[in-house]
Amino acid sequence: MAVPSKLVLLIAVLVASCTTDTEALKHKKTHIQFYMENIVGGPKPTAVQVARRLSNYTGSDPIAAMFGSVSVMDNPLTVTPNPNSTVIGRAQGIYAMASQHNELSLLMTLTFGFISGPYNGSSFSVVGRNPVMNEVREMPIVGGTGIFRLARGYCFARTYSMYQMDMYQMDSVIGYNATILHYNVTV
Repeated sequence: MAVPSKLVLLIAVLVASCTTDTEALKHKKTHIQFYMENIVGGPKPTAVQVARRLSNYTGSDPIAAMFGSVSVMDNPLTVTPNPNSTVIGRAQGIYAMASQHNELSLLMTLTFGFISGPYNGSSFSVVGRNPVMNEVREMPIVGGTGIFRLARGYCFARTYSMYQMDMYQMDSVIGYNATILHYNVTV
């Protein structure tokens, strides 16, 4: 039985459209280290609480008292832990107090967007649990834009310095060390 020429042509077009340039799909691994300043007090906070728990908690556990609160942040990213060092980007997102007992843990969704340097105009996003009192916390990288398009990977967070304003508020500088797998894309 002869195969109609139109069917052969259609199959050839479909096969050609499914093949890709393998060079364009190669993954690249990028390591980045930077610092994020989280300011919750003073005249110019970079993180503000936008929701609190609804109940009138009367217990003595400060962690349980914070459970359910939600904050929005727009924190500067710098090249050193000194807040006056060069700003290379912004960390924008939301974090919620997600633990009720024994451990201060946040659920974070944030995007690290770069405004200068080799990653200018690119970003990557992190979503995950952050047990903030642990010395080192690991969180997953779930996506990105620009040169970090289709990113995945992980980042380690380590608190560099912390200033406790009261029982519920702390300014801090957090160091991030990220390992990002992404497609080799130029923008």
